[in-house]
Amino acid sequence: MKKALALVVGLAALGFSTAAVANPMVGKWKWDAFTIDCKEGGANGTSCTVAEGPKNVGMEMIKSKLEQKGNEYVGQVAHPMTGETYNAKMTMDGADSWKMDGCTAAGACASGVFSRVK
Repeated sequence: MKKALALVVGLAALGFSTAAVANPMVGKWKWDAFTIDCKEGGANGTSCTVAEGPKNVGMEMIKSKLEQKGNEYVGQVAHPMTGETYNAKMTMDGADSWKMDGCTAAGACASGVFSRVK
């Protein structure tokens, strides 16, 4: 019985860690005056909303499915301050930060580093 319980707990832990690796964006992130809350789910598979900030609190930032290409994730992401949609590339820098670079269809470009809230 103890071995069976240990196996179930071990498999559950493995499943949890696999899910965490599959979507490293899940968590709370800080960028400038904004706190962004990212979760699994939503219309595009990942949902990141502005949790705190000077503008657009509650706004969904992920505007398209994020596609993984090597160490990068690409897709359409709304800027938390302006709400403009950027064709963005996100690169994870360890477990606690990621960098986003992107441009709008009109050619305005922006970048930033998001840090995990501890």
